[in-house]
Amino acid sequence: MTTSGRMGSWAKRLRGRTAVIGLPYLWLLAFFLFPFIIVLKISISEMETVQFKDLVAYKDGLLTLTLKLSNYVFITQDPLYLKAYVASLKYAFWTTLLCLAIGYPFAYFMARAKPTTQPALLMLVMLPFWTSFLLRVYAWKGLLTTDGWVADLVIGSGLDQWLVAGGLIPAPGKLMNTPFSLVLGMVYTYLPFMILPLYGNLAKMDLRLLEAAQDLGASPWVAFWTVTVPLSKAGIIAGSMLVFIPCVGEFVIPELLGGPETLMIGRVMWDEFFSNNDWPMASSVAVVMILLILVPLAIFNKYQAEAQEVRR
Repeated sequence: MTTSGRMGSWAKRLRGRTAVIGLPYLWLLAFFLFPFIIVLKISISEMETVQFKDLVAYKDGLLTLTLKLSNYVFITQDPLYLKAYVASLKYAFWTTLLCLAIGYPFAYFMARAKPTTQPALLMLVMLPFWTSFLLRVYAWKGLLTTDGWVADLVIGSGLDQWLVAGGLIPAPGKLMNTPFSLVLGMVYTYLPFMILPLYGNLAKMDLRLLEAAQDLGASPWVAFWTVTVPLSKAGIIAGSMLVFIPCVGEFVIPELLGGPETLMIGRVMWDEFFSNNDWPMASSVAVVMILLILVPLAIFNKYQAEAQEVRR
């Protein structure tokens, strides 16, 4: 191959590599960074009726930069916001934990099922997406209210007594507008987001590693915890992030199933935007929520990358 031919081939590979790497970054810039910058700008702007003051102004030869930080100061001083953030993180954590406990066995069963059966099982997992998210949440209201068959099952089995003891419902038979109905609705809604990454990870696992572990004397249970679970770590992390992040800012499920007494940050933002018409304050709440999610995630990814470098 001539020098010009090699240069042309190298240029093509470089263009292809740039396109593969650049397109995801362009997507993130267009649909995450730019909207985030707009929200951040609103959060530090002064609002006049329906307009915002310019952050940078030039008048009489004087260039001024005006940043309104009082909203962030108010968030740290008002216990309402702290309570909402803590409640959102708490409900998101328990939802993620329950989705993992339910989704992992299901994903494991799917990955070990016959190849001819796996598409049908995968279709069953994705089937709820064919129905409107709002309709599915409304359906749970009918199932958990009086004379709903789920409510009758819980009350008839005496499970409501255990829920009262655990502080999940205020009284026996009172299932709706409680932490129990809220977490149940979020687990049902976000469970497929946990199963799909786990299934994709477990289906690609090399089963010869389990055979090697058994040949070395490991029991099936020991082989599961020492081989399968560590190799599915990427699926566990991906599924947990897909469940935890949207749960923190969830609004519809707490509004319909959690009731008015359930305080989550999504409801607080709704009130600031539409009830109080205070867009800078609502944007400040949104920025803090995003940072609460992104900062620990970035730190975790940093340490994970360093651990992978050490293993290499």
